[in-house]
Amino acid sequence: MKAAVVRTPGGLNNIEVIDIADPGRPGPGQIRVALHASSLNFHDLLVANGGIPTADGRVLMADGAGVVEAVGEGVSEFQVGDQVVSGFFPQWPDGEVGAPVSNFAGTPGDGIDGFAAQYAVRAASAFTHAPRGWSHAEAATITTAGLTAWRALVVDGGLKAGDSVLVLGSGGVSIAALQIARMMGASVIATSSSDEKLERLRQLGADHTINYRQTPEWGKRVLELTAGRGVDQVVEVGGPGTLAQSITAVRVGGHIALIGVLTGRQGDVPTAVLMAKQVRLQGLIVGSRRHQQDYIRALEQSGGRPILDQRFPLDRLADAFRLQESGSHFGKIVVEW
Repeated sequence: MKAAVVRTPGGLNNIEVIDIADPGRPGPGQIRVALHASSLNFHDLLVANGGIPTADGRVLMADGAGVVEAVGEGVSEFQVGDQVVSGFFPQWPDGEVGAPVSNFAGTPGDGIDGFAAQYAVRAASAFTHAPRGWSHAEAATITTAGLTAWRALVVDGGLKAGDSVLVLGSGGVSIAALQIARMMGASVIATSSSDEKLERLRQLGADHTINYRQTPEWGKRVLELTAGRGVDQVVEVGGPGTLAQSITAVRVGGHIALIGVLTGRQGDVPTAVLMAKQVRLQGLIVGSRRHQQDYIRALEQSGGRPILDQRFPLDRLADAFRLQESGSHFGKIVVEW
């Protein structure tokens, strides 16, 4: 079967689509899935470009969506023909986060082979049902980006109607967070460096937008827009380069979900302000299988759909990553086969 792998030491020029062994029939507790789509995330890019070292010949991509072809003995949750989507932490079914998800050892496309392949045989618990009526490309956006936004706002942030949310940029997590916030009856302030993207964010339901290049002190602008109170929650994708402004923007006692490091992996944090405002700053990485099932139920009830930017065939995965690197996309980049 065909699969997209990365050769060490990594780099987009070292991505190859090759023939690898078919995984065969599922064993007890397993299902066989014919995969049809994946979506790109920053974590996938780091694996592909060598930023996160991995095994030579690692099959890429954490996200995978497809159709169940066969079920092993003892599997009752899935039937042949069911549409499914993968989980980021197959070893985290439910409950509090713990040591098994403190690293990426069990994460597809990193510690183990991912889903940039025609078929996969995995434990049934490595997948959930996909939202009814969604395409494979749409469902593939759930695993990493969508679930990260859901956990940040709803699971950890306790989002409720009437709250206010700040999202940074127009990548997959930020747009999913905007959509979840609107779905839950919250108001949204969104930032971008592109006026064109800001207009699209307004069309998706953002109540206010800020061009952060034109307004470098955008945290103060958020305070102005909220009558000095600040937002209840911030979905912080930038990291050290944006965290100080996010702390300015959040209300006293508010919640900042640190889910990205787009501006770097370490830097200064205004700890005195963080302490004075009694802000809850929480790092998180995606979520559990139960979180994903809850998110999918909410999606089916709301009728919302993800925003897809461009679609690529599997043999152009490297080109898809180059588009991601450029930062010109709006929403999710997907690969289909």
